[in-house]
Amino acid sequence: MTIEQAQQEVDNWIKTYGVRYFSELTNLAILTEEVGEMARIMARTYGDQSFKKSDLDKNLADEMADVLWVLMCLANQTGVDLTEAFQKNLEKKTKRDATRHLENAKLKPNDEFRNEE
Repeated sequence: MTIEQAQQEVDNWIKTYGVRYFSELTNLAILTEEVGEMARIMARTYGDQSFKKSDLDKNLADEMADVLWVLMCLANQTGVDLTEAFQKNLEKKTKRDATRHLENAKLKPNDEFRNEE
């Protein structure tokens, strides 16, 4: 499925089952909530926090999909073609950061970084 197809699927679902889109500000709040839920799982899986019993049934992939869903809702509501936006963003990053990360000593493998010190 392409990004364009995914945006269309979200739009079709909203029109078929969702009655209408929530307002843009409501969807922004929902996006923030969904990112928080994803962050909670990340903090417990890869960070120092331990899981609570209520967190054990949470699924990282599902939370990421929730974030993507609401982002696509917002894109549809505001007329953003995410395929085009992503392509332009990738071009911008490639031009801006063509050598920046390659030259960053902090990103080199640990052994290579130690040899330069």
